[in-house]
Amino acid sequence: MVGLVLALGGGGAAFYMKKKHAEEEAALAEEGGDAAHAAPKKEKKKEKKKDDKPVLPVFVPLDPFVVNLADREADRYAQIGVTLQVTDAKAGEDLKVYMPAIRNNILMLLAHKTSQDLNTVEGKEKLARQILREAVLPMGIELEDEDEVEEAPAPGKKKKRRQYDTLEDSPIKTVQFSSFIIQ
Repeated sequence: MVGLVLALGGGGAAFYMKKKHAEEEAALAEEGGDAAHAAPKKEKKKEKKKDDKPVLPVFVPLDPFVVNLADREADRYAQIGVTLQVTDAKAGEDLKVYMPAIRNNILMLLAHKTSQDLNTVEGKEKLARQILREAVLPMGIELEDEDEVEEAPAPGKKKKRRQYDTLEDSPIKTVQFSSFIIQ
């Protein structure tokens, strides 16, 4: 008896699935397509659903930087925690190869700062832009210095505009501060 119920249930399910498949083929035939095109359309829908997932950000935390600041009136130092947001996990792994050069560039940048440069919000934002520019240099990416004042060319001479990379070329998208202490 149980076998009969299972057989009837299985037969009903198979009939329903065949009927649904036949309806899809008929709809495709009306649109000018054929059954061979049905499978790729389903796959495209699945791909779109996979792509619709929000991309989670990937962060690469750097060891904290402790540097003497360039203040002349007093000995001051800064302890700054930096985290880099990268495009994806692969970029984060690739970044580790360049880490000694990236840390060196950031340390050199920080050593030229004074406590006054870093005390304001604008100073911290400028530092984040500069760190981003210095962090991508070892990878052969040169971003334009937005804060640099452009010199006027001498009269009668045209200044050649330098070609810079863009932020889209960079695997590092933003610089975040995880700690910022000045003493």
